[in-house]
This record gives sequence, structure tokens and C-alpha cells, in this order.
Amino acid sequence: MAIETQTEIFEPVSDPALRAELDALAKRYRGASGPGIRLLNTVGGSAEGLLNKLPAPVRGGLEGATARALETAMTVAGRSRAAIEDKPDWFNRALTAAMGAAGGFGGLPGAATELPFTITMLLRSIQGIAAEHGFDPASEEVQLECLRIFASAGPLKEDDGVDMGLIATRMSLSGTSVHALVSKVAPRFATVLGQKLAAQTAPILGAVAGAAVNYTFTSYYQEVAHVHFGLKRLAIDTQTDEGVLREELVSRMQ
Repeated sequence: MAIETQTEIFEPVSDPALRAELDALAKRYRGASGPGIRLLNTVGGSAEGLLNKLPAPVRGGLEGATARALETAMTVAGRSRAAIEDKPDWFNRALTAAMGAAGGFGGLPGAATELPFTITMLLRSIQGIAAEHGFDPASEEVQLECLRIFASAGPLKEDDGVDMGLIATRMSLSGTSVHALVSKVAPRFATVLGQKLAAQTAPILGAVAGAAVNYTFTSYYQEVAHVHFGLKRLAIDTQTDEGVLREELVSRMQ
């Protein structure tokens, strides 16, 4: 099902059931990265300064590598849905954790090699969540919405983990190509991935750090995806303008 544009019919604040739905989404979004930050602080340190732990050549090439990985992931994740059915969230978290353990065991080279595979699994998981909320991941518009999830600040954001920009900004996807959106998403996501790599290669912990980091990142983006597509589904089901609901959700986050 393609994402539709809705027309406002009534004020969300006037409907108790709708207010309850928005409160539930706000709670889910606030909790997306709370436990993850504490976990990553344990295995890899705080977000501040993590990028500086990476060698300069790695930092310099991260944005380009991220863009290439995202474009490849779009193709591979989409094709895999024809052969492999969607898995529950816990299964995808466990799988990416195992991949992170393998990457962390090999230090920075191993983590860098594992990165494109993890990105593909994250995107595939997000596509499954879109389908769970009634959207068709084969639709180009829904594919772009899945990709947009990676514009989130990530679980190592230094405040309470809530990226207000993702839900507050109503990004128009009309006429946008995958390549064009990747070019917008990649710089921000590259920063998040740099923090991931640095935390994943924490000295001594190795595979344990890799598993913990991947588990946390996967959980975070899954929760963001549930809120993102849950809000869109709510707009369609209640025939309410999505922008109005978005503003109401933001007000509940502050």
C-alpha cells in the first residue's frame, strides 16, 4: 500500500482515543535508546569523542562508504523479501548482534567489513516493520520512507536520545530518487556509524562489544521505524492530516 496524503477532519486533541495512540507513540519514541545509551557507555564510552578514536583515513572515507552501502542495501534488502519472509524484531536483533560479534572479534578491520551487512539487515528489518503497519515495501515511496529512518540521530545522541528533527520535519519525497535521498541521509548516518565503529572496537571486549553495539543500534532503529510508520498508519486510519498528528506527537515529546 502506498503512503497517502490525508486531509484533516478533526482536531486530534479532541479525541481521547487518538490522544492515547499519540501518547503511546511518544512513549515508544522516548524509550527507543534509553537502555542502549547506558549499554554503549559501558562497552565503548560516551558519544562525545568516539569519532576521534577512529583513524583519520577511516573518518575521511566514512561518508562515501555509507552512501555506497545504503544504495546496495536498498537493492539487496528489497530482493531478499521475495525469497525470505519477514522475521520478528527479536530475530533481527539477534542476527545483527551475531554479525556484530564477528566484526568486533576482528577489531576495526572486522567491524568495517561487517558494516555493509549490518546496514542491509537494518534496512530489511525496517521494510518488515513497514509491512507490519500495512505498507508495501515494494512501493518506491515506502522504500524512500524506510531509507529516511536512517536520518535519525542514532542511539548515541547526547540528549535523551530523541531526535525531534526526524518526526518534526515533514520531508517531501515527491520526485525524490533513492540516489538523491541517499546523498541527504549519508552524511548524518555516517556520523552515527562512525560512533558505532568506535564503540564496537573497544579494547579487550572485542566480540562482546560488537554484539552489544549491534543489538542496541538495531533495537533503536526498529523502534524509530515503528513510530514512523505507526504515525502514518494512524493518519490513514483516522483520516487525519499526518502533519497535524506529527505536531501533536512532537508536543508530547517536549
